[in-house]
Amino acid sequence: MTGRHWLAAAALAALCAALPSGGAKADLLDDIMKAKKIRIATDLAIPPSGMVDANMKPTGSDVETAQLLAKDWGLELEFVQTTGATRIPNVQTGKADIIISTLSVTPERAKVIDFTKPYAALQSVVGCLKSLPIKDWADLKGKAIAVSRGTTQDTTLTNMKDRDLRIARYDDDATMVTAAVSGQADCVATSATIVNQIGVKNPSRAFEPKVLITNFDLAIGLRQGEPRLKEKLNEWISANLKNGKLNEIYRKFHGSDLPAEMRS
Repeated sequence: MTGRHWLAAAALAALCAALPSGGAKADLLDDIMKAKKIRIATDLAIPPSGMVDANMKPTGSDVETAQLLAKDWGLELEFVQTTGATRIPNVQTGKADIIISTLSVTPERAKVIDFTKPYAALQSVVGCLKSLPIKDWADLKGKAIAVSRGTTQDTTLTNMKDRDLRIARYDDDATMVTAAVSGQADCVATSATIVNQIGVKNPSRAFEPKVLITNFDLAIGLRQGEPRLKEKLNEWISANLKNGKLNEIYRKFHGSDLPAEMRS
């Protein structure tokens, strides 16, 4: 090896040694701030969390939460329309930066994405027509229960093989609610808030929560390996739980306060 070649090789070795193991990695928080825009996956077909108003503008508790975040960070907000089944793929593929869309925290989801601390809560129930005499799981045996595909309710009921439940899957919450409103489904598995919305759309088919599935924490979802973004989101959530802004948004659309332990 000539002297010139030796010096070039030494310089290259020194440069490689100075680089972090695995090479430089892009940081999503830096990318968001540089673009001055945040892309948030939100389902706009699950009132009152996400919907469009009479002027076709996004509204709802998740919508206002996303808007508050973008405003506080001084960013332009881009909504990425999603469904229950596409929320997680949206951040995994880089189509969206984060998810604010009634995303409950589960061990299965935590294997593929990261979660912030909770910003809201969700009561998951089986709701049926008020006229149906249903009080517990035994009363639901053999009855068709509509669920939105890919949701925690879908997963939970699918795993209840010993209860002999009939599950009717719909692509999203909007079509599931339409099935209930139109008489195609007499029972649905979803949030208590959505159950109560069915009677608003069709008073002659008022639904009510019948059986509690579980209580879920709702958190912001993001792709794995973004600790700086997760930390900044957690700081924002803590500040807005403490100042009451997140509770105000929740009460405005859901008619109740967030759990006391979440607000303290």
